[in-house]
Formats: sequence, C-alpha cells, structure tokens
Amino acid sequence: MKIATWNVNSVKARLPLLTRWLDQFKPDVALLQEIKCIEGEFPLLELSGLGYQAELVGQKSYNGVAVLSRLPMTVVQRGLPEAHAAGLDRAPDQQARYLEVEIEGLRIASLYLPNGNPVADAEKYAYKLAWMERLCEHAAKLLAAEIPFVLGGDYNICPTDDDVYDPKGWRDDALCRLESRARFRRLVNLGLTDAFRAIDGKPHRYSFWDYQAGRWHRDEGLRIDHLLLSPQAADRLLASGIDKTPRGWERASDHTPVWCELAPAPTGDLFGRPAVPAA
Repeated sequence: MKIATWNVNSVKARLPLLTRWLDQFKPDVALLQEIKCIEGEFPLLELSGLGYQAELVGQKSYNGVAVLSRLPMTVVQRGLPEAHAAGLDRAPDQQARYLEVEIEGLRIASLYLPNGNPVADAEKYAYKLAWMERLCEHAAKLLAAEIPFVLGGDYNICPTDDDVYDPKGWRDDALCRLESRARFRRLVNLGLTDAFRAIDGKPHRYSFWDYQAGRWHRDEGLRIDHLLLSPQAADRLLASGIDKTPRGWERASDHTPVWCELAPAPTGDLFGRPAVPAA
C-alpha cells in the first residue's frame, strides 16, 4: 500500500496539478490538507475518474482535510477527539483539521496541525500546543488498543535543526520552538516511527519551500510534513521518500508530497494480528 500526504494549498486552485500527480504517482491513498473548500465544492467527479473515492472534512476558504483512496474505506472519526487531560477540556474544535478512516484494517488519518504563529499571539500558540496534546492522547488510545495506524499530514513542526535550512533564524518560530518540538517528541516517543527518517537519515531534506525570496530555487526549505507509523505499521514499512517533482510545476503548492510504502498485512484478523488456532 502506497500512502502519500500533501498539503495542496487549495484543492480548487491546484486541481490540475493534483490530478496530474495522482495519474503519474498513483498512490493507493492520498492524504490532503488545506483543501480550503466545503464538501459541496470538492471535485469528486474529477477524482473518481482517476479511480479514487474521497472523504473529507471541509471548511470554507480555510483549513480542510481529505482522504483519497483507490481501496474501500470507512470513516472512523471526523475531527480530533476532545482531550480529557487536566486543563485541556474545551469546546468542540470548529476548525477542519482531522479525518480518520479505516482501509484494509489500517487506521489512516489526514491531519493539519495548527501553525501557531505569530507566537506573540498567546491564544494561537496555546491552541497549537493544546491540539498536539489532544493528538498525543488519541494516539496513546490507539496504541493501547493495538490498532495499526498511520498519522499523516502537515504537522507544522520541524522536529530538529536538520529539518530547517536556517535553524538560528527559525529558532523562535512556532514551527521550531522548544515547546513545539517537545510535544512532537512526546508523540513520537509513544512508540511511533517517522517513516521518512526511518529510511533517509540525511539532513536538510525538505517538504516545504516558501513562495518568497527564491526559497525553492535555493533549496531553503523545511521538513514539516510527516507520516508517523504505529509499531504494527512500521513493521510493514518498505520505502519512504519526498516527491519534489510537483513543487517545480507552474502554480505549485508550497508543499510537496511525502510518501511511504507498506507491505501487505500478515495473515490474521482485521488488524493483522496472527490468527488464534482452533482448540
């Protein structure tokens, strides 16, 4: 199963590029972020012509996530569950940032983590950190239930200085602040695997390049799009990479796809656990 994540920065503006990429790369599952449209405006017809069904959580002009699949899928969760840890209870999230589906026994989520800038806006940065706490709590529950899963999307986090072209200049940005990175480490340290880093340990591999100041042409980017795998999914990891090709196309998104390939699940029950022999 080939799974890719891509912040398309408006599915309507980027539809010709999206269909071109899907036709060429042919992922089994594509996780999209910043689709920036509501359900009735999503290009279902064009995508179905390429063999994809789609599920989405939309929001007019902002945010929005989707899952495209060539395989049957079932929606499990629209929106990130509310956290119950002390101090994290809050009103339901009104921003479209999380969609979780099940495909062939694998839970797959498309997520768009809050940016958190400007950090001087205490409410925005607090929202980012609280959202990450909620994600940690949800991932811990999936792990406790031994459900294999992939959490993919735009995390708006550079995990280390190796993931940003100018560590000193970005030190105080919400994407690189110590508090942001600490919460990302907390998520990974639950037992998750960063699919790309499991395959490619070289520094300064990026998935985002700002439109301004020739960042793309000088390869001054950030690695903020990630696929995090549960232990059961990580055991099936065959390959992972960053497909830079779409970033070089005309009218490109400022992000480019990140992908991984998983081997088929071992024989057993729905979640790949070995079948118990009959007594």
